[in-house]
Amino acid sequence: MFYSFFNSLIKGYLKYRHSRIQSIYANPLEMQEEVFINLTDKLQYTEYGKKYSKKAISSISEFKKAYPIVNYECIFPFIDKMIRGEENILWPGKVQWFAKSSGTTNDRSKYIPITDDNLFENHVASSWDAMSIIYNNQPDAKIFEKKNLLMGGSLSHINENLIVGDVSAILLSRMPAIGRPFYSPDFETALLADWEEKIEKTALQSSKDDIVMFAGVPTWTICLFKKILEVTGKSNMREVWPNVKTYFHGGVGFDPYVDQFKTFLPGDDIHYYEVYNASEGYFAVQDRSNEKGMILLLANSIFYEFIPLEHMDDEHPETLNINEVELEKDYCIVISTSSGLWRYKPGDVVRFVSVAPYRIMVSGRTKHFINVFGEEVMVANTDRALKETCEICDGKVRDYTVAPVFMQNNSKGGHQWLIEFDENPSCIDKFTELLDLRLRSINSDYDAKRHKDIALQNLQLDIAPIGTFNKWLQSKGKLGGQSKILRLSNDRNFIEQLQQFIQQNN
Repeated sequence: MFYSFFNSLIKGYLKYRHSRIQSIYANPLEMQEEVFINLTDKLQYTEYGKKYSKKAISSISEFKKAYPIVNYECIFPFIDKMIRGEENILWPGKVQWFAKSSGTTNDRSKYIPITDDNLFENHVASSWDAMSIIYNNQPDAKIFEKKNLLMGGSLSHINENLIVGDVSAILLSRMPAIGRPFYSPDFETALLADWEEKIEKTALQSSKDDIVMFAGVPTWTICLFKKILEVTGKSNMREVWPNVKTYFHGGVGFDPYVDQFKTFLPGDDIHYYEVYNASEGYFAVQDRSNEKGMILLLANSIFYEFIPLEHMDDEHPETLNINEVELEKDYCIVISTSSGLWRYKPGDVVRFVSVAPYRIMVSGRTKHFINVFGEEVMVANTDRALKETCEICDGKVRDYTVAPVFMQNNSKGGHQWLIEFDENPSCIDKFTELLDLRLRSINSDYDAKRHKDIALQNLQLDIAPIGTFNKWLQSKGKLGGQSKILRLSNDRNFIEQLQQFIQQNN
């Protein structure tokens, strides 16, 4: 009875809060200008600000002239000072919490400062915005009456003044006590570092709870589902969680996993929402469950700039403001945040699917594409091609990676796919042929290079034994929610490492 009453109170608050989303629809430029003023007002009190400007910044154009566009390597010396306890480096004050972002399998770990301003004005605020969208779309939602499952990361206490971990773990550990009764599993389990133990214990606990909403990376969520069905003996997750209605996913493309989720969660009343929530910030959330595209959260302490993809590698690229972007064009995203990331490139490529309001999709990573032969294949292309092929050939994909096959002597080039299936398609040759055709229909540059095999031959598909990608991650000490498989590459380093690993372990 109390929880039902509490849910009603939260529902009223979220109805009021949804006005923030309406403001994003109506006044995007004004919201970004306000964020810009609030952020840059802090610059004059930091070591970084004093390095690049002798006075307070008064305009966006002045900001762009004074401050360079940077990547992690450029600002690491400043972050290193913050880790060592120095104050007023990138943001006023001392920072105790750092999000450890393992990124993809080939990237070294990054340590992103999480200031209190960033935690509450961005990550927490955006989480509430996401909840307001849920309750607006699903008035009968009971997220604050039943239980919700989160697949979080883990924390490491380096010393009494320095705590490092996944941003999800930081959010969980700092959640007010009033919110904890609504989550499963218990927080000790949720923050375990050993993912195999975490999956085991989470399955035992959550299988007994009345889960109505869950969130996590698709690959790990599927692992959890399988464990829960093994523990309970049930045939699908609706038998375990009869009241479940909502799933938040992010981190990797969801298209290759859609059919598997429909098998685990039969019925047409499950609402799937994509979120764009990284260590660097909570950027966007899908506001319409039946249509792709995430609303860019323009009021939550992040100022956005965009570099047209064709100018991504320019020495001093010009950036566009939110009101200057175009539909269906790829941009490298640049952010300035209340963690002190000033004109920072997190490495994501986004595409606007709507400009009234501003909705985006993540089309790839600046390092994760294949353009060896001028084919310009992005992750969004390969995810979609896989999804459409699996729908026709009844395959179920667990993980995959793609690398170029370079031209040698008189041989043509091509692409090599290494796919780990949960369920193999009935005919691999047919699957391979159709996958190539679907990719050609999606990407005109790839199609042009494949035309009459002028530059590229048909793709090569190899099947990885079940468990290969997780076992490889485990061998590298990277097993966990923040480690992502390198989907696309312009070299063969990663795929050859995997091939060698398969030979040695099978």
